[in-house]
Amino acid sequence: MDKVIKDFLAEVNKRNQNEPEFMQAVTEVAETVIPYIVKNDVYYGQNILMRMVEPERVVSFRVAWIDDQEEIQVNRGYRIEMNSAIGPYKGGLRFHPSVNLSVLKFLAFEQIFKNSLTTLPMGGGKGGSDFNPKGRTDTEVMRFCQSFMTELFRHIGPNRDIPAGDIGVGSREIGYMFGQYKRLKNEFTGVLTGKGISWGGSLIRPEATGYGVVYFVQKMMEHNGAGLAGKKVVISGSGNVAQYAAEKTIQLGGKVLTMSDSSGYIYDAEGIDKEKLAHVMELKNIKRARISFYIEKYPKAKFVAGKTPWEVPCELALPCATQNELKEKDAALLINNGCVCVGEGANMPSTPEAIHQFTNHKILYAPGKASNAGGVAVSGLEMAQNSLRYNWSREEVDDKLQSIMAEIHQSCMDFGKEDGYVNYVKGANIAGFVKVADAMLAQGVV
Repeated sequence: MDKVIKDFLAEVNKRNQNEPEFMQAVTEVAETVIPYIVKNDVYYGQNILMRMVEPERVVSFRVAWIDDQEEIQVNRGYRIEMNSAIGPYKGGLRFHPSVNLSVLKFLAFEQIFKNSLTTLPMGGGKGGSDFNPKGRTDTEVMRFCQSFMTELFRHIGPNRDIPAGDIGVGSREIGYMFGQYKRLKNEFTGVLTGKGISWGGSLIRPEATGYGVVYFVQKMMEHNGAGLAGKKVVISGSGNVAQYAAEKTIQLGGKVLTMSDSSGYIYDAEGIDKEKLAHVMELKNIKRARISFYIEKYPKAKFVAGKTPWEVPCELALPCATQNELKEKDAALLINNGCVCVGEGANMPSTPEAIHQFTNHKILYAPGKASNAGGVAVSGLEMAQNSLRYNWSREEVDDKLQSIMAEIHQSCMDFGKEDGYVNYVKGANIAGFVKVADAMLAQGVV
């Protein structure tokens, strides 16, 4: 079996050289899915996983725009349309200097499984640009977004490809891109999700990824006879996902000890309560300031520069910042300090070595494709509401989100049980694979 997996990965690597993030995502899936394929005749010999790792379409384009000094700037835009076996392509747009083909292909590949797990009819896609919105004025961001959409609009549509937000793409950027799409197409359609409530958005959408992570972790803990109340929780990041993961954790009785950004992390031994979280949201969303400013208002807390928060003792860890932020030594620290559960809010925030630490020590570990699927799930619900020309209440959307996360948890359990332990990586990968693979087989070699 090791040779079969090794040969498969060698072939994929030959086709995708110098794409480490993509190969990391493929490796994680291959190690659990290939043994399942070999044991099931319906999939064996169909080359189904090789067809999954090859994007159906990769679009790359130039984005030229003019800054406030009337200088011409040039960025690169992408859209990866990975797999449409179970529905139109669905996945976010990321604006960040680190964006390249490897990062977006890894995200698009993960999105196939994540969207499949939601049980909603959505295929996998991802896109973005190496443009950095930080430090740019609203006018500069608008000009960039309009130029970006002027090319992207010809590749997307409500029944073809529906982008959403991601790192660097919030309500402001979605608004500018939606406005340009509407101008170019001369139609009002729900082709972007994450829209404002007054023009086609869904309640709970901003909160969905963070809330979903906590709902998933709650199910993991309940399955093991525990809950969130009174548990010490370490969270990385301070953006959208981290903020709402913290909010829901607080609501369910957990004690949030940390939040972070690229400059370091804050540790508040008294706990980040509702009032303190509101201050974090003001710092990050309105003032666009560093997390270190937190200690100016709450001097009993401390700021640790240049480090991640995994050295802080806790029972639950929620990595909500970015990919590969939690490394092997961090995983060892968490385990030694009494952590019993890790739920990924970001996409692939744990390195392969860290994941092996968690699974080898039988720590409850939820991969992002399962635990952070709440965001795309509510994006799917936004699409449904757009088609109905109707808005559900906050309670209705939240109930549907909780139900979807519970279904994802059950699917992971169904395929991931191993001698009294649930391997959520294996469960999520196989459950996501089966639905997409069955659709691909039914539709023939296309």
